[in-house]
Amino acid sequence: MADVRDMFMVHTMMRREFELLPQLVRDVASGDTKRSAVVAAHAERISRVLHLHHEGEDIVLWPLLLERGGAQASAIVPTMEEQHHGIEAALHDVETLLPVWKSTAQNGANLAAAFEVLLDRLLKHMVLEEEEILPLAEKVVTAAEWAQLGEHSLSNSSKKDLPLVLGMTMYEGDPEVVEEVLSRAPLMVRLIMPLVAPRLYASHAKRIYGTATPPRVGRR
Repeated sequence: MADVRDMFMVHTMMRREFELLPQLVRDVASGDTKRSAVVAAHAERISRVLHLHHEGEDIVLWPLLLERGGAQASAIVPTMEEQHHGIEAALHDVETLLPVWKSTAQNGANLAAAFEVLLDRLLKHMVLEEEEILPLAEKVVTAAEWAQLGEHSLSNSSKKDLPLVLGMTMYEGDPEVVEEVLSRAPLMVRLIMPLVAPRLYASHAKRIYGTATPPRVGRR
């Protein structure tokens, strides 16, 4: 059956990156378009990761749970779907404000506030998902079906982004879970990514946060 530990790892990454975003935006000096472009590109990347992650759940996971999860699934899946709609609406607000801020570095307070709305909805969703959905998925979803969630994100992501996103996820990831995730990849990927991905994220974090070791979830 499904090993859902990789979902906790992805959630940890998203908690960290989205929690740090509002202050990142606020710290950009008015008119500093060089810096706003860097922060905006980071925000765009992790927003795509979030959208694809939830799209995969909508397409793959919810139908399986509703088919097999009985009353428990019928009670919780509609809430998950409603929360997804709320998160997508918040993402839309962010994506409306982001291009103008990226090119002008003006009115960052409005964008930071939009990211805070998104963060609030996302955190509530992930907590409920971890408490209600993942234990149910372990019981009724097969490992092969669970793997389709990751495959959806992989197949719809920019290939050049994948090593960096993996590095983001590995930063606080359980090494055993990372190894399990990589075990499904081709041999060359399994050999190279544990070396390349963390270095890419360290370099990226230095550019975004000013340090290769940004604050970890629960260690602030």
